[in-house]
Parts: sequence; C-alpha cells; structure tokens
Amino acid sequence: MPDYIKFVDSVKRKTGIDLAAYKEAQMKRRLTSLYEKKGYKNFVDFFQALDRDNNLLNEFLDRMTINVSEFYRNAKRWDVLEQKIFPKLLAENKRLKIWSAACSTGEEPYTTAMVLSNHQPLSQISILATDLDENAIQRAKVGIYPERSLAEVPANVKSKYFEKQAAFYKVDDAIKRTVTFKKHNLLKDTYEKNFDLIICRNVMIYFTEEAKDQIYKNFSNSLKPGGILFVGSTEQIFNPGNYGFETEDTFFYRKK
Repeated sequence: MPDYIKFVDSVKRKTGIDLAAYKEAQMKRRLTSLYEKKGYKNFVDFFQALDRDNNLLNEFLDRMTINVSEFYRNAKRWDVLEQKIFPKLLAENKRLKIWSAACSTGEEPYTTAMVLSNHQPLSQISILATDLDENAIQRAKVGIYPERSLAEVPANVKSKYFEKQAAFYKVDDAIKRTVTFKKHNLLKDTYEKNFDLIICRNVMIYFTEEAKDQIYKNFSNSLKPGGILFVGSTEQIFNPGNYGFETEDTFFYRKK
C-alpha cells in the first residue's frame, strides 16, 4: 500500500516519529478509522490535512499512542514490587533513581510512588515519567481520573491518596510532587543512565521485534548493575540473557 509508506515517511519528517517501528496492521487499522471518521479518502489526503491543522495533528498523535491505563494494573505484580523488589533495591541505596517509561496518563508512576511510600517518606521519592504524547502528559500532570481507573486500588490507598470530586478522583498533591513528567521518544531520544528501576509496561506489544530489541538494549544500558526492569503481563522477555538480564521474578529482570 504505497500511500501508507509515503504517509509514514512524511510523518517521520514532520514529527520525528517513526511509524514503521510499530506493527503495521494494528497502526494502519487505527489510523484508517481516524481518517475515515474525519472524512478523508486516503493517507495522502489525511497527511495534507495534518500538515495544515495542528488540532488534527494532535488528535492523530493521540490515536497512534495508546493511552489505556489504570492504577495498580495487574495488582499481584505490584505486590511483588513492594514485598520483594523494593526491599532489595533499598538495601543497596536509600535514594532510588526510577523511570516510568511510556507512562501514558500517569497512573503507573503515581502507583509506583504509592507503593514505595510504604518503605520511605514521600519526600525521599523521585520518579521520572516520560511519554511520547504531550496530551497524555498534560492529563497526567492534572492528576484527575475516572473511577474505573481506580478499580484495583486497595481501599486504604484510595482513602489516603485520592480525593473524590464528583464522578472523578484527584491524586493527592504529595504524590504528584514525587513525579517529574517529560516528553520522550523511546525510539529516537537518548536515555538517561544509572537507574535502579525502569518500569515499561503494556507498550512493547505495539512495536516490531527490531524496535523491541533496540529498546531492551537501551534499557539495559540505562540500568545500574543490579537494577531492575519491570515489564507488562503480556511482555515476558524469553531471552533475557541477550540484553544482560537475569529473571528476578515473573516480569521482573535484573541487570547482571
């Protein structure tokens, strides 16, 4: 489908985002439904419109990035983080350097702060949270969520760190202060170094094998020896040794 190839090339030149690194069938389906909804006939017409209209460009970026998240998603994994991973990391270093990569609308880094608060005061917690989608980052900074996002939040955490506002819940300011949000493209931007913990969950499934391979190598280079990579429940790494990792627990990998 040449017009899609041309579209991918045009988008890369305009935004720096490489759609070719995403699984083509999924991405094409998602974007086709968007341009048809907007009344365009093909990818060529659609790009011409994107080039002229910043609102449409933002809507396109929203659609191509996948903003589906919730607090304490797959709660048993967060139990492992709290009971096994954090105690080990804190035995080595009292101030952890943590990165929540592809953080979407902020549920993941805020959950990380809530879990870590069981081990140390919030004033000692500092988490970097990054995403490609600036709209998602803005929503994360606001910190207001629908009730369905809190389905797995333990009752004591919900009462401690959330304030009910009509049909929504607002994250406590003390939690919000622990997280710094920045825009970051996993496929082309440089990665900071010396992290104790990198969390990247439920986004790798959208990338090609080549893109995944490069990202895992970058994550490994960004972790300290003994640092941990925490991935999503459909993203088990079957060859962790290729990236200098050992399996620490299910969906947790330790850099050798």
